[in-house]
Amino acid sequence: MPVDEFGGDWTAEKLERVRKYLAAYTVIFARNPKAQKLIPIYVDAFAGTGYRTTPPRLDAQTALFEELAEPESEAFLKGSARIALEVEPPFKQYVFIEQEAARAQELEKLKLQFPGKATCVTIVREDANTYLKEWCKRTDWRACRAVMFLDPYGMQVDWSLMEAIANTRAVDLWILFPLGIAVNRLLTKAELPPKKWADALTRILGTEEWRDAFYSVEVERTLFGNQQIRTKEADFGKIGRYFVARLKTIFTAVASNPLPLRNSRNIPLYLLCFAAGNPKGASTALKIAQSILKP
Repeated sequence: MPVDEFGGDWTAEKLERVRKYLAAYTVIFARNPKAQKLIPIYVDAFAGTGYRTTPPRLDAQTALFEELAEPESEAFLKGSARIALEVEPPFKQYVFIEQEAARAQELEKLKLQFPGKATCVTIVREDANTYLKEWCKRTDWRACRAVMFLDPYGMQVDWSLMEAIANTRAVDLWILFPLGIAVNRLLTKAELPPKKWADALTRILGTEEWRDAFYSVEVERTLFGNQQIRTKEADFGKIGRYFVARLKTIFTAVASNPLPLRNSRNIPLYLLCFAAGNPKGASTALKIAQSILKP
């Protein structure tokens, strides 16, 4: 089996960055007298099986491009739920979301492997967007804080969910933004994307302003009068900076150094981003996250 089939060494390296943040987070809650009164929660959306051995089910936009079904995107997500359960000091609650039945059943086995934490684990078989929006509303954020890891296979995360998370003012968010695996591919070069693709971009970015941000406009004279010609100007860097800027419109603080996750051909698949929700802890959270995100 070729080494690259499962993403190579970078898989473990990137997961280690998330693990480091979780460990630092729980240490703060264990040592800070004020934080000790709160309930720290870890939320893993699109949690898979806990160890991942099967290819992901791609969304409609991603499936349009055969070459996007790369094993690297699957490999990075390997073990995120398990890693969270291994972190000490522990969280007081764990929420693992996986809509597919077979994968959710595999997640149940984690309770047997971590019996001391089994009663703290909730496994949810629902659409992550729908469930988390309601979860954000009903959770008592006066008593709770959370770290959430949004790790979609493609373009499953709606901007409306991002707003719901930010509105809690209590959740620190790690998100894999589908930079190269989806967004860049939907940005057609010579003209605006077709409606289906454009709607998908608007859904995950929360605005139609990406049209002006990613495309230049020139007026060309024709026999039928002036015609606007749009040309793609966005590259990976510009798309990433735009998404970070969008995060800054709703979160208290956002890491300025998101990390591109590249495949074996050095093409960015995802952008690992961090956003802090709680105003009181944002400066500390941001300092830790930006240090962890350094190449």
